[in-house]
Amino acid sequence: MSFDNLYYYRPIEKKSNPEQFERDLVIYGGTSAGITAAIQARKSGLSVVIAEFGRYIGGMTASGLGATDLGAEAALGGLSREFYNRVSTYYKEEKQFKFEPKVAMEIYKNWLEEYEIDVIYNQTLEEVVMENGEIKELMMEDGNSYIGKVFIDATYEGDLLARSNVSYFVGRESNATYKEIYNGVQFNGQHHKFETWIDPYVIEGDKESGYLSGITETDMNLIGYNGQGDKRIQAYNFRVCLTSDEDNKIPFPKPKNYDADRYMLLLRYIHAGFWDAMNLHTMLPNGKTDLNNYGGFSSDNIGMNYDWPDGSYKTREEIFQDHVTYNVGMLYFLSNDKRVPKTIREEVSQWGLPIDEFVETAHWPHQLYIREGRRMISDYVMTDHNCLGTQTVTDSVGLASYQMDSHHVRRVVIDGRVVNEGDIQIPVSPFAISYQSIRPKAEECTNLLVPVCLSSSHIAYGSIRMEPVFMMLGQSAAVAASLSIKNETIVQDINYEELREELLKVGQVLEWDDSIEDNPIERMKETFGRETNRV
Repeated sequence: MSFDNLYYYRPIEKKSNPEQFERDLVIYGGTSAGITAAIQARKSGLSVVIAEFGRYIGGMTASGLGATDLGAEAALGGLSREFYNRVSTYYKEEKQFKFEPKVAMEIYKNWLEEYEIDVIYNQTLEEVVMENGEIKELMMEDGNSYIGKVFIDATYEGDLLARSNVSYFVGRESNATYKEIYNGVQFNGQHHKFETWIDPYVIEGDKESGYLSGITETDMNLIGYNGQGDKRIQAYNFRVCLTSDEDNKIPFPKPKNYDADRYMLLLRYIHAGFWDAMNLHTMLPNGKTDLNNYGGFSSDNIGMNYDWPDGSYKTREEIFQDHVTYNVGMLYFLSNDKRVPKTIREEVSQWGLPIDEFVETAHWPHQLYIREGRRMISDYVMTDHNCLGTQTVTDSVGLASYQMDSHHVRRVVIDGRVVNEGDIQIPVSPFAISYQSIRPKAEECTNLLVPVCLSSSHIAYGSIRMEPVFMMLGQSAAVAASLSIKNETIVQDINYEELREELLKVGQVLEWDDSIEDNPIERMKETFGRETNRV
């Protein structure tokens, strides 16, 4: 089995006859937010086009993240709720929130066809043409161009906002930046840590023998302190779809650049009596699972993604391939390496890659899980004050309801022991997301909306960054775009009362009713620290 067709970026040649697309609304990014934005735009009577960087639509929803983290079901509104209704209809269940990747892809493709929405693939952004703070045209590497009245950046990275000279931040703000209490460096995490003392050295006890692979920092002077800001990014991985169906599975392949030494820390942890690296694969329909990171050493390639948000396409491709090698390699190691206990090898070998998923990319997910990229800085920044309910907004465009959640950011050595740093999980009640947080400052850009890389601190983004929320924010952004075009006003000057009225008409949930029993905070308190489906 070859992964030759599994890649993030290949250089694009200029077309001899490039196309120019002129629409009311131009969406860059065919993620879940981009899709719902496009559908709502057509519902509002706008002409629209999606320019997708890669070869596939649907983002993570159609690339392995089939076990959706909802928070509160009652917080779902509009097209986000309709998506899950379509999932339920497909499986002929009253309520079905878990789904196979191929089903999500089918739903999205059918949905886009229903509304006759053009999706142009392999559109790598090269230049943004601006005039007086307004985007006029997007230029792609292949020569295609896109002219619009309003633009939406629906990418996970925030590539359009960055090239439009909009302010943004990468990494973790210090707690002092916005007077938060859960941001920055976090050494107090109680989850996904090594549950026993693990020696970091190649030869245990011998510092001169060097450090095991997977340890990102060894200099005590760089350790820092709780709440300190930095430019580090929470870990990425692939959400791998597995199956135990013998008639529908392929054994885990050995990747081209496989290096068993990358997993010696995992092996040492297993030999210390802890086997939990695959604890979190949540069952999906038809005998498949959604595998996610769990424990001290698992599918998160910790510390290997810092250069992704601001990196060139070539740099991102290198990071992408390293994550492919790491994630495939871990599964191959666990099922084949003779140093792994036989019982574990047999357990892992029961699983494989499903033949009927991701057929174009050797049955491996095509989308790397970009948990966090750039985050816009607008007139209003969502913070943990919003998540904790100490601040509320008066211009809601949707609700977030999942816990504040960050995966580990680095793996360090402290006093001769391996320590993971960055994980945090804080339950929240549903809270409103500000319209100001999905549009830039007026002095920077007047016709751009950003439903994914919105204006938020790192830790608040940890609650907001769920696919159902992106769907809702994408739809709300499209409603705002429609009003901007209709009233011939910049996106910053949209009358919120008019926007609110239109959002309610399309079924968005803008306020949380505390009398609703579906409040996730109590449920999360009960399950906190156990096998919750963390993303």
